[in-house]
Amino acid sequence: MSKVERANLAPGYEISRILKGSWHLAGGHGAVDRDTAIAEMYAYMDAGITAFDCADIYTGVEELIGAFRADCKAKGRNDLLDLLKVHTKCVPDLDKLATIQKSDLQATIDRSLRRLNADRLDLVQFNWWDMDVPRHLEVASWLSDFQKEGKIDKLGTTNFNTDQMQDFVASGFHVSTIQTQFSLIDRRPTKKMVDFCAANNIKILCYGTVAGGFLSDKWLGVAEPVGEMENRSLTKYKLIIDDIGGWDAFQSLLRLLRRIADKHGVDIASVAMRAMLAEPQVAGIIVGVRHGGHLGKHAALFDLQLDSDDMAQIQAAIDGNSIVDGDCYDVERDRNGRHGRIMKYNLSEH
Repeated sequence: MSKVERANLAPGYEISRILKGSWHLAGGHGAVDRDTAIAEMYAYMDAGITAFDCADIYTGVEELIGAFRADCKAKGRNDLLDLLKVHTKCVPDLDKLATIQKSDLQATIDRSLRRLNADRLDLVQFNWWDMDVPRHLEVASWLSDFQKEGKIDKLGTTNFNTDQMQDFVASGFHVSTIQTQFSLIDRRPTKKMVDFCAANNIKILCYGTVAGGFLSDKWLGVAEPVGEMENRSLTKYKLIIDDIGGWDAFQSLLRLLRRIADKHGVDIASVAMRAMLAEPQVAGIIVGVRHGGHLGKHAALFDLQLDSDDMAQIQAAIDGNSIVDGDCYDVERDRNGRHGRIMKYNLSEH
């Protein structure tokens, strides 16, 4: 088995190019067994997947990773702790954006430090729900202050568009990464964000690379689902499928991915993930599963090498589909729109 590829986000800051996501370990996605979750963190680390992604608003997840870190210390697994990188987020609640003070943000950062059982946060990714409350640059500057104080190593952002990222850079906020939705069905970053990041030495961390599981063999040849989906993740990505041309266009893409997967003896999800790792500026992809069964495929992903013909066929297929309106995260910011209505905005107290 090939080793898990690694990437530098900044000088001296290296991660595995697969990051274990944890949104699925938060509320709203089904039951989570604590001991199983921690055991799987060990399994991912031992397989070479040494970067974890979480957030202050993912209910209970920072505590789970903190418990894993404490268990590593107790067992003398310094080999794992030396490699571990934990990326969290700072997501002030929507209803507090107009009134948030620096002391409030410091309390949030200190809480993440306690929950994660860490002396310093590896990477904090800043999110701001409402651009009509124009305090995001001010509040982000406080994170820069905490970075100077040694509470934070690297700073990033999540779910901003390219113009907003330009404002961050111009303000002096030192952005190492942006986490954004990017997949074979959501191509919005290719409009402007990829070129902007290349020009400003910002690495892209992708979520949604398998579209909540839609980009998998499970959905090949399946009739279009109707009614309420199993979870918010599937609801979210079904809206993307609708926007790129609908279920027939999606099934056509799946059939192509299945042919490429057959050629290499892998599954559709592996092809979808490997194709995203070939995108310019993409340092890593975030993969999230609630429990079990996927580590072997994730760890073996780097055995798969897509050739130029594979990539050309994939590019032709996605070029034939529509692209979701706007820049990165624009449609989700419309809280009255189809995409925005499913979001939850006030979660930081959890």
